[in-house]
Amino acid sequence: MQGVLPDHIIRAMIDRGEITAALPPTADQIQPASLDLRLGTTAYRVRASFLAGGDAPVAERLTEFEMHKVDLTGGAVLEKGCVYVVPLMEALALPDNVSAVANAKSSTGRLDLLTRAITDGGVEFDRIGPGYTGPLYAEICPRSFSVLVRPGMRLNQVRFRSGQAVLSDADLRARHGESPLVSGIPVIDDGLGFSVDLQPATGDLVGYRAKPHTGVIDLDRIAGYDPADFWEDVRSSEGRIILDPGAFYILVSREAVTIPPDCAAEMSPYLAMVGEFRVHYAGFFDPGFGHAKAGGTGARGVLEVRCHEAPFVLEHGQVVGRLVYEKMAALPDRLYGADMASNYQGQGLKLSKHFKM
Repeated sequence: MQGVLPDHIIRAMIDRGEITAALPPTADQIQPASLDLRLGTTAYRVRASFLAGGDAPVAERLTEFEMHKVDLTGGAVLEKGCVYVVPLMEALALPDNVSAVANAKSSTGRLDLLTRAITDGGVEFDRIGPGYTGPLYAEICPRSFSVLVRPGMRLNQVRFRSGQAVLSDADLRARHGESPLVSGIPVIDDGLGFSVDLQPATGDLVGYRAKPHTGVIDLDRIAGYDPADFWEDVRSSEGRIILDPGAFYILVSREAVTIPPDCAAEMSPYLAMVGEFRVHYAGFFDPGFGHAKAGGTGARGVLEVRCHEAPFVLEHGQVVGRLVYEKMAALPDRLYGADMASNYQGQGLKLSKHFKM
């Protein structure tokens, strides 16, 4: 059985002790093709981001870089510009044929909250090798807003796979011919390319830019904040915007995408050589995202964009990323958007769930 492991196999992994937790996992942690990971009770403020490397456990490296501990039990603020390491409630004892990859959840990325998984002996962020046995940690760096967190909050998620799962370009072309994966003419090159929308059908609002000096965001407070207190509108009447170095933007893809029930997907950069800006992709695309069987009619991808060294002109229709599709090892019991709380099914340009519509 090769491919991304679906929800019912994740439940079986929990039953077999391949996934363990300080508190029993809850049913809504298990997504169609991933598992939400929960923060533990302590955050370690560290001097710098690090990987354990070699055979070193993360706990040992923390003694080198720790500045102080933060008790999260009653809620605590993680400050903008600081780096924290938080032991997660979940731990793994993976079989030798199962690997894993972690990613920030969609709402986490839309707050410019850099969240990456690290493991004992790990030499890459978010990548967990076959047969890994040990604890999981989240490295958290709030980059635009300070955030209030508590134990049990879910900022990142993990996806499990067995063997080769990535669909080839030939597979994508065949699938698109049978049932469109994307609106418009597909750009298929090591995945399914997508571009930025800077010419909306109505009006001139093309995105949002994070304000530099704002209050704290409580991650448990849903639809509780006025966007104007944290974001300024980005408007364009000519199909282009200039990205400012260091600024963070929420934009949207021009294309609507669909994830079939037997596939999952992840966003990746389109060209590594484009160094002027970075599109930070958070969250996995679960089976059923934008698909008719889950009540969707296609959904556009939200782009989390940060400009780097120099101001950069971004043009309407410029290809900025690609979707890498993976085959599911089996169909999930549920699809994204069907019989489950799905904040972003059928989405367009949209801030995280913490802001009022």
